[in-house]
Amino acid sequence: MQDYIQKISEEDFNKARNKALVNEIQHFLNPDESKLLSFSEIKKMLKPQNEIYKGMQVVPIDLIAGSEGRYKDFDNHFFPKSTHLRHRWEKIDQAHLTDVILPPIRVYEIGGLYFVRDGNHRVSVAKSRGCEMIDAEVISLQSEIKLKAGMSKEKIIKTVIEYEKREFYSETSFGDITDDWNLNFTSLGQYDVIYQHILIHKYYINQDQTEEISMPDAIISWYEQVYLPVINTIKKQKIMKKFKGRTTSDMYVWIIKYWDDLKTKFGNEYSLDIAASDFSEKFGSGTIKKLLNKIKILLKLDG
Repeated sequence: MQDYIQKISEEDFNKARNKALVNEIQHFLNPDESKLLSFSEIKKMLKPQNEIYKGMQVVPIDLIAGSEGRYKDFDNHFFPKSTHLRHRWEKIDQAHLTDVILPPIRVYEIGGLYFVRDGNHRVSVAKSRGCEMIDAEVISLQSEIKLKAGMSKEKIIKTVIEYEKREFYSETSFGDITDDWNLNFTSLGQYDVIYQHILIHKYYINQDQTEEISMPDAIISWYEQVYLPVINTIKKQKIMKKFKGRTTSDMYVWIIKYWDDLKTKFGNEYSLDIAASDFSEKFGSGTIKKLLNKIKILLKLDG
């Protein structure tokens, strides 16, 4: 009987491992979509306020989206990615086959999804066997950002950016003040950078004023005197052609940072036009540049 159970568990592991391989092949062009989410990365993105111990709960397995420490061992469906997981995996599968009651897993909950602290193999086996629920000891991390099952890291980043934009526009009334609702970014934390730019601009204006300038006036001044000149330079030099998938707001933040670094090294006379052009040449990847690089590689191969 024991040999029979062991044989079934070996077959179960092989099936689960093969599913992980197929999943990896299907996402060959976008490998991040097949990866299990890292709890530490998601926590860093969502910036939860505090933790609440929820105790024992029955958790939907479909909402278990990642792991605290074993996110590299399993794919986004919790199928095992390596044969070194076999022994532990099969032991837990055998427990399921013989109706042995296993201890509850331990998880973090954040944004409506769960991340395994302890019990990754148990989740993998349960999911492979088609179980819908699992007993778990839950610690909840409070966040206003809500996530959905099946979200990839890329989709979560977009969700967090959308939240950051809503918060920024709500707190500053930026769109109403400037009539510009197209301050968009492709990376996290950039609205905080913009807010800091506005505060710094406000500080320097107030140095020459007898009465402190209001925040709405500071926003307008920053927008017209700082932001738009950079955006106009980006458009004039057609820089966006070399940065596909990015936004002009992305470029504003990067070029301003690059320009400040250059002025620190070479003096305040270093112009915005030269800084923008230099940034584009150094970090851009336009179609022509890519084509030339491919030609160079082909020539080397032929040689």
